[in-house]
Amino acid sequence: MGGLAALAVEAGHQVSGCDAGVYPPMSDQLSALGIQLMDGYEAQQLALQPDLFVVGNVVSRARLANGQAKFPLMEAILDTGAPYTSGPQWLCDALLHPMQRGGHPQRHVMAVAGTHGKTTTTSMLAWILAFAGHEPGFLIGGVPLNFGTSARLGRGPCFVIEADEYDTAFFDKRSKFVHYRPRTAILNNLEFDHADIFDDLAAIERQFQHLVRTVPSTGRLVVNNQEASLQRVLDKGHYSAVVRFGQAAQWQAQGEPHCFSVLHHGEIVAQVEWALQGVHNQMNALAAIAAAEGVGVAPDVAARALAQFENVRRRMEVAGVVAGRNITVYDDFAHHPSAIATTLDGLRRKVGANARILAVFEPRSNTMKQGAMKDLLAASLAKADRVFCHADGLDWDPTVPLSPLGNKASVSRNLAQLITAISATAQTGDHIVCMSNGGFGGIHAKLLSALRCV
Repeated sequence: MGGLAALAVEAGHQVSGCDAGVYPPMSDQLSALGIQLMDGYEAQQLALQPDLFVVGNVVSRARLANGQAKFPLMEAILDTGAPYTSGPQWLCDALLHPMQRGGHPQRHVMAVAGTHGKTTTTSMLAWILAFAGHEPGFLIGGVPLNFGTSARLGRGPCFVIEADEYDTAFFDKRSKFVHYRPRTAILNNLEFDHADIFDDLAAIERQFQHLVRTVPSTGRLVVNNQEASLQRVLDKGHYSAVVRFGQAAQWQAQGEPHCFSVLHHGEIVAQVEWALQGVHNQMNALAAIAAAEGVGVAPDVAARALAQFENVRRRMEVAGVVAGRNITVYDDFAHHPSAIATTLDGLRRKVGANARILAVFEPRSNTMKQGAMKDLLAASLAKADRVFCHADGLDWDPTVPLSPLGNKASVSRNLAQLITAISATAQTGDHIVCMSNGGFGGIHAKLLSALRCV
């Protein structure tokens, strides 16, 4: 929603908004754009009388224990008949596929879908196109360091968008990505997630089938060849050219993740040398290169762009280093067990077998709060030397699923207790990675301060 607000301002609209508990980097971006942000969802905001309310999917018709509406502003909008729409629908109608004559030209939408890696892959693709002079627009669920902003209209024909499978709004339970009508769609991977929305993996696959049906016959599907779930999606019917990446596919990688050759139909067409680690980023790069090739960017140009790719904020971002003790604290967005495992695998490859890794995480996503994948946690954290879980607000006890890790895992019920436990354990040369899809109570700065005082 913050990215949509940025696009609306750039398109010439006057924008304000409301939310609760906004944290950096998005709060900083909104402030820099001069967007008035009100805390809470009070009905009095109806007095602003905007031309349109754009409603995010955090808003619901829920009631509090006292019977009062959780989102009074939404109730006031419905009671008065004020105009409203969802974020994805506004984006489609106003910017991507406007119906009115004389409006913005329709864009070649390039959508990046998948359970993991959407933000990073979308950022890679947008940067490749920008590096190649295509001046793309983009909307990304994070802040790419190469751009310093999560959204831009762009002047070129392409618009790159992170295509989320989460539901659109309380009044539109379709996945957000069906509104984008992409001409190029990357299907990066597909696992079970969003247990608050979907009953099982089959339900998510059904939404991906809906996305595939919106891609025109002249479009391109860029598909991870190593995902059985994505093959099941395609087996239900597809109508566009399919380009595959990964093992035994048209696009392959050969070499280590930080320095590898790009093969197209078995022929080396580019060499990627960059600062990123992990097989997952190697796969993300293949997807971005294959998608960019479809709009005229040669693989060697894409590889040169990736050599200058600076990643995304909160993707293994160094929050700080404790001088004298050489302890590095990282901030990472991982929250799904697969993403946690991938993050730790990449860090282990980077620091080597002898360095100690301390994994700090909070089960904050709706899926993890429900405990839907708690039994996968121990395996996902196996490559860490010590594990610290922040269990504040959980209805289930993490000590049980973490018990296979033995005494290398501990659980804290509040942030102060957690920081004390980490500080008492940390040693010179340690790598501490804090993983959460939220602000984690500002743990990074607090932990760095505590470590410097030890």
